[in-house]
Amino acid sequence: MKPLYIPQIRQATGSKLEITVNDAIEGLETLTPVRGEMSIIHHLSYLEVNATVETIATLVCHRCLKHYNHRLQVDTQELIWLEDPAPDPEERSDSQQGDLSETLSPQGYFDPLNWLYEQLSLATPLQQICGDACEGVEPTLAQTTPVLDSRWSELAALKQQLNGGNEEMN
Repeated sequence: MKPLYIPQIRQATGSKLEITVNDAIEGLETLTPVRGEMSIIHHLSYLEVNATVETIATLVCHRCLKHYNHRLQVDTQELIWLEDPAPDPEERSDSQQGDLSETLSPQGYFDPLNWLYEQLSLATPLQQICGDACEGVEPTLAQTTPVLDSRWSELAALKQQLNGGNEEMN
């Protein structure tokens, strides 16, 4: 799926595009293609993007480090404002200074696959745990005798001499 030229979305019937999604998204490690429905509606000053998609991703458990499959599902809507960016950040109005909304140029492009990548990335769980019964990595027993770096042997000998001298004084 290629990026969409925003003025062409406006020229579509009812200023609306309906897209059936069945694509692999570059950069997103999934077992199945991303499948679902997406609609983009042009409302003169903004785009309304709706998507209901799902895929299966292979994640790594943060407790036991095993790979497991996880169903990623997204049912979301986003409004993307259409306005030409100000060339100088100081020229932006006060209402835009702290605005965290997405904006695109009215004469620019909207990339549906990139947008879906972002939405699916946000849907990926922060705590990746393979299951409720996951106990984590089995701790290994520490070595009883420390392995000494040969470069420290002189210091170890000096320490031994000092410890031996202290015992004689008692």
